[in-house]
Amino acid sequence: MLFRPELHGTRGAVASTHWLASQTGMSMLDRGGNAFDAATAAAFVIQVVEPHLNGPGGDVPILAHRSGTDSVDVVCGQGPMPAAATPEAFTERGLAVVPGSGLLPAVVPGAFGAWLRLLKEYGTLPLEDVLEPAIGYAEHGYPVLPKCAAMIGALTELFRDTWTESGRTYLRGGVAPRAGERVTNPALARTYRRLVAEAKASGRDREGQIDAATEAFYTGFVAEAVDTYLAKAEEMDSTGRRNSGLLTGADLAAWRPQVERPLSLDHRGLTVHKAGPWSQGPVFLQQLALLADADLAATGPHSAEYVHTVVEAAKLAFADREAWYGDPDHADVPVDALLDSAYTATRRALLGAEASHELRPGRPGGREPLLPPLHDESVAPADPAWLGELEQGIPAIMKLTAATGDTCCVSVTDAAGNMVVATPSGGWLKSSPVVPGLGFPLGTRGQMATLTPGHPNTVAPGKRPRTTLSPTLVLRDGRPYLAFGTPGGDQQDQWTLSFFLHHVEHGMGPQAAVEARTFHTDHVPTSFAPRRFRPGTVVLEGGWPAAEVEELRRRGHRVDLVADYSLSKVCATGLTADGLVLGAASPRGAQAYAVAG
Repeated sequence: MLFRPELHGTRGAVASTHWLASQTGMSMLDRGGNAFDAATAAAFVIQVVEPHLNGPGGDVPILAHRSGTDSVDVVCGQGPMPAAATPEAFTERGLAVVPGSGLLPAVVPGAFGAWLRLLKEYGTLPLEDVLEPAIGYAEHGYPVLPKCAAMIGALTELFRDTWTESGRTYLRGGVAPRAGERVTNPALARTYRRLVAEAKASGRDREGQIDAATEAFYTGFVAEAVDTYLAKAEEMDSTGRRNSGLLTGADLAAWRPQVERPLSLDHRGLTVHKAGPWSQGPVFLQQLALLADADLAATGPHSAEYVHTVVEAAKLAFADREAWYGDPDHADVPVDALLDSAYTATRRALLGAEASHELRPGRPGGREPLLPPLHDESVAPADPAWLGELEQGIPAIMKLTAATGDTCCVSVTDAAGNMVVATPSGGWLKSSPVVPGLGFPLGTRGQMATLTPGHPNTVAPGKRPRTTLSPTLVLRDGRPYLAFGTPGGDQQDQWTLSFFLHHVEHGMGPQAAVEARTFHTDHVPTSFAPRRFRPGTVVLEGGWPAAEVEELRRRGHRVDLVADYSLSKVCATGLTADGLVLGAASPRGAQAYAVAG
């Protein structure tokens, strides 16, 4: 029995991690807009109503399929490290890792530029129409989510006494909002309004106005506010010390979002598309390739055999992620070799009947892998010594500012066959102070880069840090089929893989596949310092058959059972064989919703 129905319609479907964003997207379709207009409007609303999960200063990968084509584009909204970001810039401060919060890990905000490029080149509606709902919620208010209220509550002292601009933005009279309370962000509303006003004042056509708004952000008043603030500011971060930042207005001016070709893999008659190795997207494809010869359809979706097979493939694919992924524009990333069928066959041969407790990256092209420092929690549960400053007497409140995988999702399909999916993230309210006058903090994605010499993900000027953000878009015979994503940091390409396999291998409809009990392995190192991992550990949602749990343990897995329906928030839209649009969204957390019309 489903908690929610699978939705079908004739005009379009929107699924996102917040009901207000989903409804906003549908309203753009009602105005005559297409899927790209709807996704952009929904994303800007999510920036307002989920400030603990993303913001205008954050980042986003966007996968887009335009009707009438048989291809998929990737709009890269991952901003790069500043020009001053060298390993020495951190090690000279006595740091062994890039801090998880503050100003030092700040990168160029990529989300705003990426959404505007999508709107300009793929959408149809004016910028003013698309930003109107977000401005309305920022100006007139929205009900604050329980987790957002709890986070602000935990950080109240920091916001009131140290990150004072954040206090002015998120506190009222020095007090955190209650869950469900109506809150506003007037400064963010003014920022959006000024961007629209400067766009209209340019006197240009629709596309020109979007360009003008982009210029106002990256070379105009937004960039000036960022530059002025960071030129003098020294803010407390997760080291427990005050540090200045490296980002400048010139870094913003030098960057614009690029459109790239995706990586793809055919599986059971479907073509699966992912972003490149500056995301973790290829790991989804590597897992599919490893599983291509497995008869997953013959195993039950909650059987030990199924879980074991999928988990062991994930361990190999994610070990390659740790050793080989990075920005291909700045590092030699052997993507073709990692997806080569001969290489996959050698890796597949490592899959056995017992659980592996080793982290085993491969040797694509005969090259030796290099791993950054990782922290095996099964050996030493405390933070490792190499964290240096990060382990020495940090106030508990500062530990809360190191973000660990807060993300959103937007997926839209319209009746014409346009399809788009994105996983906005970064610019979290807890990880960096709000920039004075703008109403939002910077993104701290630099924390995901390593200081390990020679690694593909080592910090370098102008280099994109490798992220966990990973939406998926699937075509069948060149036509749109399914677009999906989930929050979840390092678990994104495990939870969405489970959703996809339930649908493709086990014959579940998208909503049933969204709701099916899921799992992941913590054998996968986290992408956030101190890059913890728990070898051999499988995490299962409650309700798993007891006999299957015991069989997993017999095979050598360390099994953790967590609360029922507590993992993943997959959102998906698609197109059926008879031309209906469909929408599905996870009921977990009572926050994600799909809308179809």
